[in-house]
Amino acid sequence: MRPLRVRIGVLGLALVAGLAAPTAATAAPRAGSAAPAPTVEELRLDGDVPREILRRSGFAAVAPAFARGLGRTGSYREARAVVAREGAALWRRAVDRVQGRGPARGDLSRDDDRPLYWARLGMTRELRAWEPGFGLSERQRAALLTELERTSRGQTDLRLPRGGHGKGVKRVLLTGFDPFTLDRDIRISNPSGAVALALDGTVIDTPEGPARVETAVFPVRWADFGQGTVERALRPYLPRVDLFTTVSQGRVGRFDVERTNGAWRGGFPDNANVSRTETVPVTDPASQPQWTTTTLPYAAITAADTGRFPVYDNTSVTEVPAGATEAVVRPDGPTPGSTAREGGGGNYLSNEIAYRATLLRDRLGLHGTLPGGHVHTPVLQFGAGNTDPATGAVTDPEFVRNRLDIVAQTREIVGVAVSAAGTDRG
Repeated sequence: MRPLRVRIGVLGLALVAGLAAPTAATAAPRAGSAAPAPTVEELRLDGDVPREILRRSGFAAVAPAFARGLGRTGSYREARAVVAREGAALWRRAVDRVQGRGPARGDLSRDDDRPLYWARLGMTRELRAWEPGFGLSERQRAALLTELERTSRGQTDLRLPRGGHGKGVKRVLLTGFDPFTLDRDIRISNPSGAVALALDGTVIDTPEGPARVETAVFPVRWADFGQGTVERALRPYLPRVDLFTTVSQGRVGRFDVERTNGAWRGGFPDNANVSRTETVPVTDPASQPQWTTTTLPYAAITAADTGRFPVYDNTSVTEVPAGATEAVVRPDGPTPGSTAREGGGGNYLSNEIAYRATLLRDRLGLHGTLPGGHVHTPVLQFGAGNTDPATGAVTDPEFVRNRLDIVAQTREIVGVAVSAAGTDRG
């Protein structure tokens, strides 16, 4: 996820994800009450493209069924149980569809990440507008929305194998993102989300033995990151895994292993059309570093033949040097005492998740023992004749092939990283 100056123009044209969910709520507001307004993201559900993606994936009925389930509850406790169950079911259904289990329920290719995104928004819109007869405080509604977000993103479904480091099956934690820049092209898909769905719960055979991959996805919203969603999701698991990598969409035609992450938000609008230009907000800011670094085995990853896209060790950053006031690009990484303006992965939420995850690694005392960092995938592009968001199709054969190739190559990269990290520790 890299809304950097030169890259973003290509990005908006190339990523693509769907939008469309039925808007009729069956859990209707009670008489005389004003339903809370839908969010910016939820309002996009009213477009033709989201509806097509949901219909062609078999996910169009998810939100109405969820609303009916809410309508049958008689207490907050019952509602929370429904939210947790249905959120987890949505995640599992999306994973199963991508991994080929059960019927496809539509002609959209099974590798597509977009049905999960739009179906979740349909559910959050139903929950936001719901006014049950037993009464629901705004605090309770917020708690239900948080529960729905966590369960439907796989964040409560991280099932690591038993055993200690170096014993038995290796444990890998991988994260992806929702589609973004949807106002540029509502068809956008995010290959990192597709990777997360394709690899969740799978086992990769490596020379160091089998590696079990567990995944989750995160929203493209500054506010959620500022509220600690990354740390809350990852903290229980980092001490128990053998390797982690955050993944997002990056540059056209290439993978990048980002060497350095910066503590700066560059202001590019998120999926809620909110901008933030500031130091990345974290707990204990007094001890916050300007930079964190990858501990992934980048030399082994970039040297390996993992697929059709080249893979680079990206060492460039943008910094304000110590004692200076103007930002400069440093191709070989930051200089001592400098202030971050862009990590290798830019200054958007892909850089921020990498910064937060690696800072958490370091604060847990795992810098020297836990390989972890960020991988940027290529931009997911449509076919040459399908680049107009206003008239183009929601999918095409080249679009599907590009996504499948990106997923397959990311899997290979993870396998190489696990093997190289095991050798280094051995």
